[in-house]
Amino acid sequence: MNATIEELEDKFLVTLEGELDTAAAADVEKTLQPLFTANGKDVTIDCTQLEYIASSGLRILISILKGAKSGGSRVIISGMNDDIKNVFKLTGFINLFEFS
Repeated sequence: MNATIEELEDKFLVTLEGELDTAAAADVEKTLQPLFTANGKDVTIDCTQLEYIASSGLRILISILKGAKSGGSRVIISGMNDDIKNVFKLTGFINLFEFS
């Protein structure tokens, strides 16, 4: 699992690659910790290369969403494959996030 953050002038761009499972969650959470307080910048999460997400990965995304919203930022998820989109639909997360 690889997770990276790129801070651009007006937003954060997160790239998730591989399988965000329970084993990878602790490292990913540590990497994405700065996004828990986005400081007014919108967060775009690119899931084009994300192959799988477990409940522990969904928890990380919710933490990012809570932190961003409290600071007036938006969280936009892009590039989800059908399997991950189904996980979001089954869990109701499809109604919490913005998608592009």
